[in-house]
Amino acid sequence: MMDPTTDKAGHTGYSGDADSARSSLEALRAEIAKAVVGQDPAVTGLVVALLCRGHVLLEGVPGVAKTLLVRALASALELDTKRVQFTPDLMPSDVTGSLVYDARTAEFSFQPGPVFTNLLLADEINRTPPKTQASLLEAMEERQVTVDGTPRPLPEPFLVAATQNPVEYEGTYPLPEAQLDRFLLKLTIPLPSRQDEIDVLTRHSEGFNPRDLRAAGLRPVAGAADLEAARAAVAKTTVSPEITGYVVDLCRATRQSPSLTLGVSPRGATALLATARAWAWLTGRDYVIPDDVKALALPTLRHRVQLRPEAEMEGVTADSVINAILAHVPVPR
Repeated sequence: MMDPTTDKAGHTGYSGDADSARSSLEALRAEIAKAVVGQDPAVTGLVVALLCRGHVLLEGVPGVAKTLLVRALASALELDTKRVQFTPDLMPSDVTGSLVYDARTAEFSFQPGPVFTNLLLADEINRTPPKTQASLLEAMEERQVTVDGTPRPLPEPFLVAATQNPVEYEGTYPLPEAQLDRFLLKLTIPLPSRQDEIDVLTRHSEGFNPRDLRAAGLRPVAGAADLEAARAAVAKTTVSPEITGYVVDLCRATRQSPSLTLGVSPRGATALLATARAWAWLTGRDYVIPDDVKALALPTLRHRVQLRPEAEMEGVTADSVINAILAHVPVPR
């Protein structure tokens, strides 16, 4: 059990399991940094998604360590992980599993697909047709897979980390809005700074092998019990009516923006509140402040809005629209 404590300001904190879980997740971020250089915001986003029971879409040009980042996360967690390379000929049953006839018993038995894991790496998800993309919808939303009318629950925790390349469009199938909305966060993986790139090359010259993370010193530092304790603590994080109103005002402002044809839905507002609570807890507070909302607004909302064609032609981006809204909507005191 977590023992509540109260500080001088009257805010309730938690000791014991919650503090231990926070320390484990901080160690998780440090452990991933042994393999991935200079991608702290993406690492933090993955941790936030784990706390919120959400899924993550990683977008970046080839060679910026998107896949390595997820593999490093899996190595630092005591969780089962599987990888699916999404290709144009991939079938839904290749992801979810299928019924297979057993000649010895003269019966059909279910052979689970790679989705039956804790951490699923969906590599280059936009290279597979919409039918196969849709096979993940039920798994991501309901955390179960239905085959031949029988629902089969997925392990807990369960997280989909999907990658996609924003540059190459030939032979790709853009994710539909319904699929994008199932991702809690969309994290953009930028090219590294000059110093970070020097650090990457130095590591490789010293023998770093991205295919052998154990040799690089990565070890499990957190597990399912830590996640459960952390999630329980996040659920106790206080949200004032003013913060709730601020989140709603931000999302409603996207629906009124002249640059957008599609604003943030109530599901997106719920997601922003959840990620802000997780970030508040990670930073050591048991209450949410406006800065927590601002910190998670871009990754939580950028994939939930749709630009007008004329705005795109003028160079407007989803991030620039959201930043303008953050600057315009009054911040509660």
